[in-house]
Amino acid sequence: MTAAAGGLATVRLMDARPVSGEGELADRFLALHAAGAPLLLANAWDQGSAKLLAGLGFQALATTSSGHAGTLGRLDGTVTRDEALAHAAAIVSATDLPVSADLEDCFADDPAGVAETVTLVAATGLAGCSVEDFTRREEQPIHELAFAAERVAAAADAAHSGLARIVLTARAENYLHGRRDLADTIARLQAYQEAGADVLYAPGLVDLDEIRTLVAAVDRPVNVLALPGAPSVARLADAGVRRISVGGAFFYVALGGVVEAGRELLDLGTYEFWDRARAGAGVARPTFR
Repeated sequence: MTAAAGGLATVRLMDARPVSGEGELADRFLALHAAGAPLLLANAWDQGSAKLLAGLGFQALATTSSGHAGTLGRLDGTVTRDEALAHAAAIVSATDLPVSADLEDCFADDPAGVAETVTLVAATGLAGCSVEDFTRREEQPIHELAFAAERVAAAADAAHSGLARIVLTARAENYLHGRRDLADTIARLQAYQEAGADVLYAPGLVDLDEIRTLVAAVDRPVNVLALPGAPSVARLADAGVRRISVGGAFFYVALGGVVEAGRELLDLGTYEFWDRARAGAGVARPTFR
């Protein structure tokens, strides 16, 4: 379990959209995964970044667990369920774009707890959410396959049968945790597909041949994480990838800019950082209303 779930009564969702019409939002989100150019899914970490990314022309957004934790001065995996849901509701309220939430392991080990988390997603106005098979346990970092599939099945049932349909992404975490086993990863995603997942995701794959093999082995849209060494958008499109996300990368790009500016001021006593600041302000002024 990632972090304590907290009391349900403390979840603050007052900024979320009303539930009415959310099925249409999910349909719109899923339609963006159609064959052709992959959906470029930008991960926002707060309302300002969500508005900025929407203004740049992205057609859908996702939250980033690491970016959200970073805004709180914490490391990834330390946010509670209440915090994650309230954060997702805030991102949803910032734009009219479909938003999918990175819910890590859905803040539960057991399928019933996973389903409970996904059920709560409907109140946030989210179009989608994800569930991963990472256990957070050093001795067994990845859930056993049959149990992992049960968790996805519970999440899918909750995502598809509630007040508002939710697009469920199922994640196989092998490659992020030292298990570079393509056969097992494919077997997992095939099981998650059969369990009802709408989108499949194996973060950490960067080899184009492996990605092609994975895409050919499943019948659901596949998401690829944009990592150093990963194929270009054009090559991933040619391989049949339907969605590309950036995880916490944009958040860390922003932090990198702050570090560079801070080091310049501390070490050099100069203000060349204002060149970048003016560019940012020029984008922010017409975007933030």
